[in-house]
Parts: sequence; structure tokens; C-alpha cells
Amino acid sequence: MGSVENVTGPQAFHAEGPVWHPGWGGLRYVDLTAGDLLTLTGDGVTRRHVGTVAAFVRPRRDGGFVVALEHALALADDEHSELRVMRPVVTDPAVRFNDGTCSPDGTLYGGTMANEQTPGAGVLYRFGATLDAAEPIETGVTVSNGIGFAPDGTLAYYADTPTGRIDVFDNVDDRLVERRPFVETGANPDGLCVDAEGGVWVACYGDSQVRRYGPDGRLEAVVEVPVTNVTACTFGGDDLATLYITTTRENVPEGEQPDAGSVFATRPGVRGLPVAPYAG
Repeated sequence: MGSVENVTGPQAFHAEGPVWHPGWGGLRYVDLTAGDLLTLTGDGVTRRHVGTVAAFVRPRRDGGFVVALEHALALADDEHSELRVMRPVVTDPAVRFNDGTCSPDGTLYGGTMANEQTPGAGVLYRFGATLDAAEPIETGVTVSNGIGFAPDGTLAYYADTPTGRIDVFDNVDDRLVERRPFVETGANPDGLCVDAEGGVWVACYGDSQVRRYGPDGRLEAVVEVPVTNVTACTFGGDDLATLYITTTRENVPEGEQPDAGSVFATRPGVRGLPVAPYAG
């Protein structure tokens, strides 16, 4: 693996959910517990506050973006418009949204977790063309985390962090079915992405690593990150060949690891997939 470069400095407390979208001019990610969207461009990092929590963000097919707040999803029609907050999906105040993504067909998937990581309190939801229709896909999860689709769209990889596994679904008629284990990581799998060759890249929270597992589940590469708590990763750049890695200061003792909360970047020798926008 090539060298890892800090490309933002510690701009966030809990950086998560990186997404590269040309319409944003670069990389966008969330400072989750601050409720902020951060965008990295050639001019540096800009910040927009959206709520008490900003769990994940995705572009919309016709412009603007969808963002998961603490208990509801919200839409913006363009980069500068006000948010239209949908009705709450989560009714338990102790539970919030966490990670999410879109299928190649533009269906949104978003998961939840309890703030205290209560076992089984989370749900993975499916949202079609309307965000008011929340369809539970998986119940009884604990920390619903990274989800990403294979290059041909037929598989979706998914992490419920405390299981220590990455699981895989079949994607049939734009619905996730037949969840089963893909690989036992022996770690805490957090956010993940899939490259153009079908490799699954997963951030290992607590292990200072991002790992690549081949389509057959074999560990093929490890990126060492100079921060303990690595949260997520995505491919970006004009050639989709830069791997961006988010980190957090969460659970880091005061005064230690001054780069925690930064975004790091490396060139691992493979390319990623373009982001799939939400169709709603």
C-alpha cells in the first residue's frame, strides 16, 4: 500500500460517511455528533450545520442531496436550499440513524442504532421514491453500519459492527434478500465501500486499519492509519483512484492522537465506483 496523507487536519470530532460526488466539487462527509456536513474541495473544508446529528449524506439524481438526521431524513433541492425534513422514522429518543447508502437503482438504505449500543435496538430500512415509506429490511441489529454494492449490483455487503462480520445480501429486483456471512473480520467493521474489481474495503474501528477483502472473502490488503478509531472509507478523485478515510476523536483520551478527526487519503492501486445517487 502507498503512503497515507492527512488531507484535512482534525476538522471534525466524529468524521464519518465520506462520499465523492463531482456535483459537490469534491468529497463530502459528516461530523456526525456535531450535526454538520463538511465538504473538502481545492479551497479547503467548508461546513454546513443541519441538525443535532448528521448520520450520512447522498446526492440526489436531479440535484441537491438527502441527509439522515437524528430521527428523520431530509431533502435539499440544491446545495444552498433549506432542508425539508420528512416525518420521523425513529420514534425512540434513545435510537438514531447511523450509516446508509443507495443501490445502483437509486433506492436508499439507512440503518439505526441505540446511542448506548443496546443489543438488537437497530433496524436497516429501505426507502424507495418517497422517504415517508420506511420499510424494515433487517431488525434486531445493534450498530447498523457500512453498506455497499458489488460492481454489477447483484450483491450488497453490510456490517453490523458488534458481530465482527461483514455480511452479504443478494440484491434481487432492487431488494436485499438472503443475508448471510461474507467474512469474519476479528475486528469492529465500521463503514465500507466496494471497488471496481469487487473488493470490499472496510474501516476497522479500534485497529488503525482499512482492510480490503477480495470477492472470495480473502484478506488481500491492509492500509495502516495513524489514528486508532477509523470510521469509514470511499474512493474519489477525478479518476476514482484515491481512497479517502475518515477518523474520529471519539474514545480517544484528551491530548492524545492530535490527528484524530482528520480525513486521510492514499492511492491503493485500484479504482472505486461512482456514487449512486438517490432517485427520489
